[in-house]
Amino acid sequence: MKGKKRRGRFSWVPNFYLILVLLILYLPTFVVVAYSFNQQKDGLKWTGFTTEWYPKLFQTRQIMEAMRNSLIVAGASCLIAAVIGTLGGVAMARRKSRLSGAVESISAIPIMLPEIVLGLAFLVTFSLFGIERGLLSTVLAHATFCIPYVLILVRSRLAGLDPAYEEAARDLGASPMKALLTVTVPLIAPAILSGVFLAFAMSLDDFVISFFVKGAESTTYPVYVYGRVKTSVPPTVNAMCTVMLGVTLLAVALSQLFKTRKR
Repeated sequence: MKGKKRRGRFSWVPNFYLILVLLILYLPTFVVVAYSFNQQKDGLKWTGFTTEWYPKLFQTRQIMEAMRNSLIVAGASCLIAAVIGTLGGVAMARRKSRLSGAVESISAIPIMLPEIVLGLAFLVTFSLFGIERGLLSTVLAHATFCIPYVLILVRSRLAGLDPAYEEAARDLGASPMKALLTVTVPLIAPAILSGVFLAFAMSLDDFVISFFVKGAESTTYPVYVYGRVKTSVPPTVNAMCTVMLGVTLLAVALSQLFKTRKR
């Protein structure tokens, strides 16, 4: 009886802890959303509710160009990462050698190194080879640290996949490339998509590397935000962050709906 009383007395502790953790995690996001409806143009003092910043957001050329550059860079780097990372993951899973472990560890270095080191390394490399800073240099830099995300997930997926499926296709007359495209790739598609979405999010969010390799006409959205918040936080920046949050939540909701219907 005493044990039951003690459990009943402190049964609120887990719920309180959960609420506290969620509050710490999401309170800053709620503040950004709230201040996207603030009437004050500059500063953090609440003066009233308005929705005028959302129409102005899409009329602000600098924000739209920065977001366009970010989407171009993220999309192109993820496409490169999907191809190279998938082929690399398949090669590492199918060909075993004494150096396989070392190669796998080396391939993950770009996501373990501090971004400040990578950014400086890319800047020096591009200068050495005469590559001008712009969208091309930014895409190449982002693709480099996006590849390991796809490669590691594909490699992990293939580790638990029976190679007999691909061997059966080869026995039925399929070429190695056809067996890869028609059998292996559909089986590892969830890992490829997971790696691509993760790489897309990391590329869209990156600031440090982009700051080193961007050009004057290829400013990405995180770099633009950094330049604007040095003096104050414009409400249009909060509005764009709210739009991005809404798109993310919509994508998650659609994903959950798709999974539910599939089940």
